Amino acid sequence: MRPKSTQLSHTMLTTCLKLGILLILQTLLGTSDAKTLALPLKSQVIPSGYLPRPPNKLRFHHKVSLTIPITVGTPPQNVSMVIDTGSELSWLHCNNATTTTLIPDPFFNPNLSSSYSPIPCSSPTCTTRTRDFPIPASCDSNNLCHATLSYADASSSEGNLASDTFGFGSSVNPGTVFGCMNSFYSTNSQTDSNTTGLMGMNLGSLSLVSQLKIPKFSYCISGSDFSGILLLGESNFSWGGSLNYTPLVQISTPLPYFDRSSYTVRFEGIKVSDKLLNISDNLFVPDHTGAGQTMFDLGTQFTYLLGPVYNVLRDEFLNQTNGTLRVLDDPNFVFQIAMDLCYRVPANWTELPEFPSVSLVFEGAEMRVSGDQLLYRVPGLIRGNDSVYCFTFGNSDLLGVEAYIIGHHQQQNMWMEFDIVEHRVGLAQARCDLVGQKLFRLG
Repeated sequence: MRPKSTQLSHTMLTTCLKLGILLILQTLLGTSDAKTLALPLKSQVIPSGYLPRPPNKLRFHHKVSLTIPITVGTPPQNVSMVIDTGSELSWLHCNNATTTTLIPDPFFNPNLSSSYSPIPCSSPTCTTRTRDFPIPASCDSNNLCHATLSYADASSSEGNLASDTFGFGSSVNPGTVFGCMNSFYSTNSQTDSNTTGLMGMNLGSLSLVSQLKIPKFSYCISGSDFSGILLLGESNFSWGGSLNYTPLVQISTPLPYFDRSSYTVRFEGIKVSDKLLNISDNLFVPDHTGAGQTMFDLGTQFTYLLGPVYNVLRDEFLNQTNGTLRVLDDPNFVFQIAMDLCYRVPANWTELPEFPSVSLVFEGAEMRVSGDQLLYRVPGLIRGNDSVYCFTFGNSDLLGVEAYIIGHHQQQNMWMEFDIVEHRVGLAQARCDLVGQKLFRLG
């Protein structure tokens, strides 16, 4: 999520999920001719600098959030970044030690990079392109551009804006703007201890999607073996399905509770076992303040709905699972602040029973959530001889978040395509573990 006090941040991910992801770069991104990359995909004009090259493959891993290993600086330093489609500014933990020895993850040492360049506070990058930051950039004592990012879970980072060379496999991207943060606070230090920083992937002017002029990206996260793929750029790969598209919502007028840089879509309804719930259409439409927008966010694990809508879904799911599962009768227990529907499951069960599916209905597309995606085992919590599982949809009102947030847990086994040029998001059911295996064999 974008760092606004009213929104959920990537660090709300407080449970572990081991995920290996493969990064495929289908388009050469590193070039000075940025305008050319902004051409619509349907154009037949292909500049020589952007001719297809063999795909670069990088291994992903997941501890608490989706992370990617890349290089930054000259000579290149290895870093590991959390991928977040809900944030704009990419940033790294920086250590300014003068030692000539490279500092391993989770730090980047700008003093060892000949291509590192701090951004002065008089630069248009600082004075103009940071206007949409929740806390506008300012000048520090050295007249450098100083940024402070704060998140809804009380975590924050602080440091200077700078530029350096970012490397994705053999793709080199000089002059990439990021935050070189020398101060970071988190409510869960273990969560962030193995990552060097965060990779902002939303539609803001300083996100990597915007800076590198990425016209399209896609990903597919497996729910079985926790593997997956991320594709940056166009791909001719056929994974065996067809996409249904929902348009991105764009507004020109700034509103206090509407994030214009997020991947916002039109939410139209919810089905439980193909039964469309009786929810007023007005509840899915943002109000005059912008509260109530619906956004896809890779930086959030679960999905959160506005209170009135969540309550209808909760009651219907509870009704349809009556007699199948034993509800955890503890009014004082709420998982991750906002998930209050939990069940007791015998610890000796090898698999969960069949549940009613939940489908999120968007304009032109649906996201069907079923099976193990609907319940999440609370790590380490035992009641008697039972484990505790919680419904993977939560009440955003309990978080103080006035938005619908579609997290990556509900996006498992969905091919997700974000088409920046055509302003749309494509969705389709997929076996993401098999898709990843096929891509590996092709390379």
